[in-house]
Amino acid sequence: MKEWQKFALLAVAFLIFYLAPIDAPVVLQSIGAGLALLHEYARLHVLTCLVPAFFIAGTIAVYVKKDAVIRLLGPDTKKYIAYPIASVSGGILAVCSCTILPLFTGIYKRGAGIGPAVAFLFTGPAINVTAILLTGGVLGWDFAIGRLVAAMVISVVAGLIMAFLFRDHDRKNTEGEFAAGMSGDVPYSNTTILLFFLLQLAVLVVFGLSIDPTLKAVLIILMIALILGIVFFKFSKEHNLEWLRETWDLTKKILPYLFVGVFIAGIIEVVVPQEVVTRLVGENTILSNAIASTFGAFMYFATLTEVPIIQKLMGLGMG
Repeated sequence: MKEWQKFALLAVAFLIFYLAPIDAPVVLQSIGAGLALLHEYARLHVLTCLVPAFFIAGTIAVYVKKDAVIRLLGPDTKKYIAYPIASVSGGILAVCSCTILPLFTGIYKRGAGIGPAVAFLFTGPAINVTAILLTGGVLGWDFAIGRLVAAMVISVVAGLIMAFLFRDHDRKNTEGEFAAGMSGDVPYSNTTILLFFLLQLAVLVVFGLSIDPTLKAVLIILMIALILGIVFFKFSKEHNLEWLRETWDLTKKILPYLFVGVFIAGIIEVVVPQEVVTRLVGENTILSNAIASTFGAFMYFATLTEVPIIQKLMGLGMG
């Protein structure tokens, strides 16, 4: 963020705090609703959903062979291979909205076709592992699967359209290898890495199960013990530190924005009249979808903040 942008944000914040009619009932209700939703998310979603998801994302960032994924996006790769790979790479690489653009630029400049690169750009933030897991935990797994499939299909369509429109710019650059700058192979068996990943995923799943609390606690403690066993007895100190760094890096980039988004979502429930939401986007019609799409196109939601905002809009009557 540039210095003038920081100054502008501070100035806007100052004016809001200075001019806000703090004694007005709607202001007090809005603040209370925002804090109440933050309290709900902290109790129900942060420890049981987000924390495991961030560790899973850190595992993907360290132990998935990124170069093997990126190589498959090259212009020489068959479309029926390149586009499906591009449409799921965002989830595999655990990218968020703040890192997708430089990754897109990097793979395109190194020779990726414009179509697969755009598919990767479009779908990355939508299907990254934390976004899908939070969507499933908050809005339901049918919603999460629908989001996953829709994002993948639309990304392929967008990539094919861009490849056709910019076919003259879709050059083949074979001088640079995709592996340049990518992380190398890790000295562990695929079985060990897969077990490490599945145990973390199992912790996330068990947290969401409606089972006896004692049984749930025993299962979670057992799986965490197995995870720690792999960490201390299988992985090196260097890789463990890298895993923690990647996890923390993603957490500090996403969590503050998520908290702000959750607070705003709580305010929306108070300040946005339910009849307005119902009238504009309350039905599954072409017009309602066009209005929602247009609104979404002009809004910027940091990664994961779209989930609580949609949750509240659906509570107000959005279809």
